[in-house]
Amino acid sequence: MARLFEIKDKAGKIIYLSDERWKHIAARHPEVASTYEIQETVSGPLIIKQDKFDALLMYYYRFNNVKKRYLMVAVKYLNGEGFVLTSIYTKNIRK
Repeated sequence: MARLFEIKDKAGKIIYLSDERWKHIAARHPEVASTYEIQETVSGPLIIKQDKFDALLMYYYRFNNVKKRYLMVAVKYLNGEGFVLTSIYTKNIRK
């Protein structure tokens, strides 16, 4: 599985986006126009939230002034690094 990018988050952990996950995002969430948007959100999020039920699943949020929505990037951590599960635009940050 090819990695489209690897980037460090604020905690210094490596997060990557695979070509398989990008194909999923591009097909199901076409409003996410580029991998660059995802990189920007992971490297400089407004807020990071942990999933209520899965301590290894984190949500990275960054506000997009043009779309007037938050880009949410879901990242799963396994074996010391994280990988992007999906990414969508949303009106609200999860509680």
